[in-house]
Amino acid sequence: MLKEITFERFTAFQALTVNFSPGINIFIGENGTGKTHILKTAYAACEVSKSGKSFARKINDVFYPLDKQVGRLVKRASVSSDGWVEIVRRVGLDGGVTRNAKLKLSLTSRHKAPEQARVVGETFWQKHEMETAYIPVKDMLANSPGFQALYETREIHFEEVYVDILRKAQLPALRGPADAQRKRLRDILGEAINGRVELKNEEFFLKNSQGNLEFTLLAEGFRKLGLLSLLIQNGTLLNGSALFWDEPESNLNPKLMKIVTTILLALQRSGVQIFISTHDYSALKEFDLQAEPGRDQVSYHSLYRRTEDGEIAVSSTEEYSSVSPNAIDEAFSDFIDRDIAKSMKGFKK
Repeated sequence: MLKEITFERFTAFQALTVNFSPGINIFIGENGTGKTHILKTAYAACEVSKSGKSFARKINDVFYPLDKQVGRLVKRASVSSDGWVEIVRRVGLDGGVTRNAKLKLSLTSRHKAPEQARVVGETFWQKHEMETAYIPVKDMLANSPGFQALYETREIHFEEVYVDILRKAQLPALRGPADAQRKRLRDILGEAINGRVELKNEEFFLKNSQGNLEFTLLAEGFRKLGLLSLLIQNGTLLNGSALFWDEPESNLNPKLMKIVTTILLALQRSGVQIFISTHDYSALKEFDLQAEPGRDQVSYHSLYRRTEDGEIAVSSTEEYSSVSPNAIDEAFSDFIDRDIAKSMKGFKK
């Protein structure tokens, strides 16, 4: 379980610490406040616990800076500078004992190759594996055939999160019958997309009573739900794993956010730690309406720029009504005010 992340002069952040909920973490804020940067950094840390890849190289591949020069991840300054990021997670040891594991990456703006950066805590971190998945805004399942081979043999400008999610989606289902929880979630998602997802020769299909419909012909919102179903059935999202989802509302009808929220809350109850970024009012309200006090752990992290210096700060709360500033709520309220003003035109005082 991830506990916190701290940035110092790293990507968009001058200095920022975020304490994570063990359940669901929802990041909101205007464009350019670093929501995706937090998700990508935390995901890279989780992923190297399983893959054994260097954290410096993984974070470089996930962000893909110009010419893959890792030093460009240091927050820009007029002179040469340095920066770092540290992630803390709780790991279980023998006998039910737990302790903190810390993974820290330090680098300077002069560094070009990941090998020049300094990583502390990697050995202990990688002794304790955890499953993780990152769902990017852009769907990749429709582009699956041949993409992995192309990525691994050619220099193509794609952040590694895109090939990572294809690798996760293509894992076969767990052996044996699905447990009651996974079966229930599979049925909910299957009903939403009117079928189940199958993989044949690196190509995904939606199978239902009408046959097999290739994903290139399927609505992108349905592809996202199909992907979520695959990750649940193949064991990527089980107790102790982490899910990162950048803008789950993207290409999804607001009515389907009710189903997505139901699934994410159920996963959280089964021990999956979840991180999402959103710009969508319906996504926020669904969590506010569906989350059960005492059963669900949901934290809202509002990222904003301080008026005094323009640097990014964060305000975290477990109560939706206490989220401040709330750029999404403010925009929604503005719509209502403008709609009332428009409807009042023509009325005489």
